[in-house]
Amino acid sequence: MIDASFLSWPFFEDRHRQFAGDLNAWAAREIKPLVDHHDVDASCRRLVRRLGEGGWLKAVVPQAYGGISPSFDVRTLCLARETLASHEGLADFAFAMQGLGTGPITLFGSDALKEQYLPPVARGDAIAAFALSEPEAGSDVAAMSTTATPDGPDHVLIDGVKTWISNGGIADHYVVFARSGEAPGAKGLSAYVVDAQTPGLSIESRIDVIAPHPLATLRFEACRVPLAKRIGGPGEGFKVAMATLDVFRSTVGAAALGLGRRALTEALRHASSRKLFGAPLSDLQMTQASLADMATSVDSAALLVYRAAWTKDQGAPRVTREAAMAKMYATEAAQSIIDKAVQIFGGLGVTKGVKVEELYREIRALRIYEGATEVQKVVIARELVKLLEAQRSGDLDTVSGQ
Repeated sequence: MIDASFLSWPFFEDRHRQFAGDLNAWAAREIKPLVDHHDVDASCRRLVRRLGEGGWLKAVVPQAYGGISPSFDVRTLCLARETLASHEGLADFAFAMQGLGTGPITLFGSDALKEQYLPPVARGDAIAAFALSEPEAGSDVAAMSTTATPDGPDHVLIDGVKTWISNGGIADHYVVFARSGEAPGAKGLSAYVVDAQTPGLSIESRIDVIAPHPLATLRFEACRVPLAKRIGGPGEGFKVAMATLDVFRSTVGAAALGLGRRALTEALRHASSRKLFGAPLSDLQMTQASLADMATSVDSAALLVYRAAWTKDQGAPRVTREAAMAKMYATEAAQSIIDKAVQIFGGLGVTKGVKVEELYREIRALRIYEGATEVQKVVIARELVKLLEAQRSGDLDTVSGQ
C-alpha cells in the first residue's frame, strides 16, 4: 500500500490504525503460502484456521463470545476486508463469510445459539455460511420458495433449493432463510441455523466462477431442524437478513476498495519502471491522467465506505442509504480502476499470474453479490423519497441513519 494516509482521517481511532497496520504486516507475511487457486476448498480452510489463530476473526463476533468489541465495529470489519482483499481475494472471502455466516446469530440469536456457534467461528475452528439466494429469488428476497413447515411442536421441515451459497460444501453450518408462512411475501420468512450434517441437506452441485471461490447449490429435502435453532421470532427472517446486510454491505465496498487500491499500486509501480519511447511510461500525460483518475476514485470510495461504517458505529439504527452508496460506488469504481490498471500493463495485464489480471477477475462478482448495483440504486432512491416524505411529515426518525 503506497498511500495509507486515509488512516489519519477522523473516522478512525488509534485502535483502528493499530489493527490495520498489524493486519497488513501479518497478511504480507502469512497469506501467500496458504493459497492455492487450484484448490480453493483447502485454501479457504487453511485461511480460516490461520485467521482464527492470528486473532483476526475476533472482529466478527461480540466480546462476550471471544470477540474484541462489545458488538460489531463496522470500521474494523471494513479495514479488515480492505486490507485482506489488497493481499488476496480468497483471504477476504474467508474472513467475510465468517462474519456474514454468523451475523444473524450475533444480531438476533438466542444466548444458547450464540454460545454454541460464535466462539468456534472466532477461533477458526468452524466455517460459517449464509444461505439466502435461490434460483428464482436473488435480489427479490420476497419471492423465496424454500419452505419451513411445522413438524410437531418443536421442529420444522425445510424443503427447497438455495444457490450461489458461499462456502457451500465446506461450511460447518448455514444460516438458512425459508418461508414459514406467517404472512404473505417478505413478512412470512424465518431464519434457522442448519448444521451441515443434518439429514436432508445435500450439496446438489458446485459452481465454478471466473475468480474461484467455494460456491454451491444446496438442496433441502425434509430437513428436520429444531425450533430452538430459529434465529429471531417467527416471520422475522426478512428483518434478520436486512439487518445483517445493513452491517455487512459496507464491508463489500471495503473489499472492492482493497482490490482497487492494490490495482493502483501495481499500476503506479509498473508505469514508473516500464520504459516507453526512452522514458518511463508514467511520464506520458495519458498515463498520468489514468493514475490521477484511479487515485481520486480510490479516495472517493474510501470516503463513502468509512462514512457508512462510522455512521453505523455511532449508533445509527440503520445505514441503508449510506451502505448502499458505499457498496455501489466502491464496486463500480474498483472495476474501472482495475480496468485502467490492466490497460497500463498492456499485454501483461491479461496474462495469467500477473496480479492485475487476478484483480480483474476478482472484482466482477462484487458488483452483483449482496445486492447488485442496479438494486443499490433503487435502494438509494427509495431512501431519498423516504427522507422527503419524513421532512414533509416532520418525522425524521423514520429515515435511516437519523
